[in-house]
Amino acid sequence: MLRENFSPMYFLAALGAGGLSVSFFMYLMFLVPHKGVPLPTFDFVYSALTNGTWLSFVTAFCLVMIVLFAVLHFKMLIWCIKQYNLYKKTEVYQKLLHSNSEVTLMTLPLTFAMTINVCFVLGATFIPDLWSVVEYMFPMALIGFVVVGYYAINIFMEYFSRLLVSGDFDFTNNNNLSQMISIFAFAMVGVGFAAPGAMSHYTTTNAIGLFGAIFFSAIAILLLVIKLILGFKSMFEQGVSPEASPSLWIIIPILTILGITFIRITFGLSHNFSQPMASASLFTLTSTIVALQIIFGLLGYKVMKAIGYFDEFVFGEKQSVVSFALICPGVAFMVFGMFFINFGLVSNGILDQNSIAYFLFMTPYMFIQYRTIRCFFRLKKKFSI
Repeated sequence: MLRENFSPMYFLAALGAGGLSVSFFMYLMFLVPHKGVPLPTFDFVYSALTNGTWLSFVTAFCLVMIVLFAVLHFKMLIWCIKQYNLYKKTEVYQKLLHSNSEVTLMTLPLTFAMTINVCFVLGATFIPDLWSVVEYMFPMALIGFVVVGYYAINIFMEYFSRLLVSGDFDFTNNNNLSQMISIFAFAMVGVGFAAPGAMSHYTTTNAIGLFGAIFFSAIAILLLVIKLILGFKSMFEQGVSPEASPSLWIIIPILTILGITFIRITFGLSHNFSQPMASASLFTLTSTIVALQIIFGLLGYKVMKAIGYFDEFVFGEKQSVVSFALICPGVAFMVFGMFFINFGLVSNGILDQNSIAYFLFMTPYMFIQYRTIRCFFRLKKKFSI
């Protein structure tokens, strides 16, 4: 048991496993035909699995990986919850509540929101005829995200109000972007709300989902502006904190989640609000987000390479639980790459579905996913989780 040596950042391990599970669902999402349904359900997946083509192999492989990483997600989540309950009884936890690091508690609602997404993927993929009762499940999903969203707001308000009252924010130790974990959490809740908002055929469910998505995305965007400026100001003055340098990549999953949220909002408005969807706008949106992800990805890699982060904390002997923050950017880049290719390029006639060029565009994203998986298992072994 870790007790005082535990950190809420350990939840990033479970978050990464959940994200990897969802990332393999993206292949099914865009390669398996599912006419008339917004995502590939059991019937479509089973049909692809048994049709005896190259897609059967891809489907089987993806299903195995979805289950593998889902199991790891729940295993790590249970371990983290047990460790966290013991950690709360220590003096170190009380010190955490009066420091900049209190914001790391936002990893809990962030991970719980991912858990709901993983459950949704497992249900859609493996439970026959689930889609016939999905309109009854959407309200349950909304309730789940309301609970997680309330939990996130409660943690953040305790932290933010303390800073505003006491004015004891430590700018000296703010030379990284770790404070943006709160933005990550709010954005994750927002994208969760956006799913029923995009897919439900009942206007009430649709509207509640869209409002929740807009509400939490607006919070995330406001805080993104504030904390991005503060974080870079401290880094320009002091240089980046070596141990927390992976936080430079946190903007990548935030951009992915916000981008998917906006896409889902567009679909939701098209379904029930008589607002026609323009494919050209999806090209503009996805291209902008991919451009920002690439520039932050290159910047973060350049900085971490320069300070020797990978040699010391990933491949070397040094341990830092913050290293698990490397998993989410890799997952997020791959996931949004699939949205860019399919909604940005294919839907605008720039690429043909399943053409050679289509798979060539997928190659760099698949490579990033592969490297992320390698990093995940290396860190899992290092921390013996």
